[in-house]
Amino acid sequence: MRINYLSNIIVSLTLLLTAWGCTPMNSPGTVTQLAIPDSLQHKQDNPSPINPVADDQTTPEPEITVAEELKDLENLGQWEAGKPEEIPIEPKITYDFPVTMNKQVEYYLNFFQHKHKRSFHRWLERSGKYLPMIQAELKEAGLPLDLAYLPMIESGYSLTAYSSAHAAGPWQFIRSTGKLYGLKIDSYIDERRNVVKATQAAISFLSDLHDQFGDWQLAVAAYNAGGRKINRGLKRYKVKTFWQLAQKPYLKTETKRYVPKLIAAIIIARDPEKYGFTDIKYETPLLYGTVEVPPWTSLRAAAVACNTDFDELRNLNRELRKLLTPPGMAVYPLKVPVGKEEMLARNLSRVHATITTSYKTHVVKKNETINRICNRYNLNKTTLLKANNLRQSGLKKGQRLRIPFQTTSYILVDDNDLSADSRSHKGLILHKISKGETISHIASRYNIPAHMIAAWNGISDLHRIRAGQQLALYLNGGPINNQLAAIKKKKEQRAALAGKPVYHTVRKGDSLWTIGRRYKLKPDQIRQWNKLSNNLIHPGTRLLVSDPATIGPISLVKPEQAPAKTN
Repeated sequence: MRINYLSNIIVSLTLLLTAWGCTPMNSPGTVTQLAIPDSLQHKQDNPSPINPVADDQTTPEPEITVAEELKDLENLGQWEAGKPEEIPIEPKITYDFPVTMNKQVEYYLNFFQHKHKRSFHRWLERSGKYLPMIQAELKEAGLPLDLAYLPMIESGYSLTAYSSAHAAGPWQFIRSTGKLYGLKIDSYIDERRNVVKATQAAISFLSDLHDQFGDWQLAVAAYNAGGRKINRGLKRYKVKTFWQLAQKPYLKTETKRYVPKLIAAIIIARDPEKYGFTDIKYETPLLYGTVEVPPWTSLRAAAVACNTDFDELRNLNRELRKLLTPPGMAVYPLKVPVGKEEMLARNLSRVHATITTSYKTHVVKKNETINRICNRYNLNKTTLLKANNLRQSGLKKGQRLRIPFQTTSYILVDDNDLSADSRSHKGLILHKISKGETISHIASRYNIPAHMIAAWNGISDLHRIRAGQQLALYLNGGPINNQLAAIKKKKEQRAALAGKPVYHTVRKGDSLWTIGRRYKLKPDQIRQWNKLSNNLIHPGTRLLVSDPATIGPISLVKPEQAPAKTN
């Protein structure tokens, strides 16, 4: 089944204030709901002056039983070659991944049906959310649809999965491999947790591995262990298949188990009732709409604007690590529940921030000092003493202290109230930056979040301010910023590009398929427009990625002019 993606909806109203606010896996508008039960507990932004990383991290569920699996597999003895002809396959079941049977596969069939049945049942239910999208992407790329079950054994289809090898997301990419295949990863965003983009990256990675080995079992093994590792093993032992390599004392059992585990998962997932999995309540397929919003937009503000539960919106945008849209992008395609797009576009400018001070309790431990407590909660000594009516800093074990912290909540205000507030500039303070001052210092001084200061003043980098620069601060959480102007300028730039040729400079790891995905083109179009005779491209080559029919005569870079391939 193919999901029809909705067109992006561009915010077209005046925004007065918007930003309130694989490894080798163990080694290397749209419609969506995320199957992540864990979510943040509070309804306010974090009290820290600079909103810290708020992304949840959970242990990949398939990783929990690794030690048990390795021990059991070692007890099975010598690895067996697969025997496809002995697989008990029902006539109605066909596989497009090379499914074979041996005692290692049988072990995992038994493991999933008994010891690990509860977890596998949960993965099957969760798979209903992602399989349609993943299989549609695989089909478009011409890859086996059964590869859609690979995230099942990687993460259990969990977007928050973060392994001991620092691999993240449903496809468990490590940082370097994720970036190599086009995933953006920084302190604000981690696209390894964007299931659509991570799926596209994984397909590109698997395609490259299959091109290298010409065998899907070897490609999957390389997805886990790394292409170089598998290639060295094949050459050292002069073997051609995964099962032959698995019989040699070369690969770790942790790597060997990857292929039989996937095969067993495919066999059960394709016919769950046969293996005792009944009453499966598959989750609703992933669907979402998108709205382009400005940088520094708070997810909590957006949730209020479109009358959506924050946890639902959070789960749709798991890649946003700080609950804010990235400051380095002119606009960001925020994902929202289907049917909420127009509401968000209409109401975002009407959302006001309310900044209040709340208190929590700290119980003093033995030998704990006032300075240590201040450092823990990022408070100055005077503030802590005043909050507790203390005149001296001596503390006693068991003493209870009130710890003040800032909370930011959001409300939707009436248009008339917003207009009146805008005209009066109530609460406006112009702050001139002194030498050595930082956004963090200013935020602490006025008790307002740093990201709101950035939004009000169009600052894209919190660390790039200068002495003498004047900042507008709205202490009542009110308007005004220039986000609409930024969006309008971006749209004008896009329009200016219309009718002009667009080129892509080939980078290491690029293929016609990955370039096509980026520019929404088919590889055949790129070949035709650049007069390429085959799929071979070299780093440094400039490829035309816009339709020549719409831009008139142009000069193309011929294949023979491309620089020599570099490592």
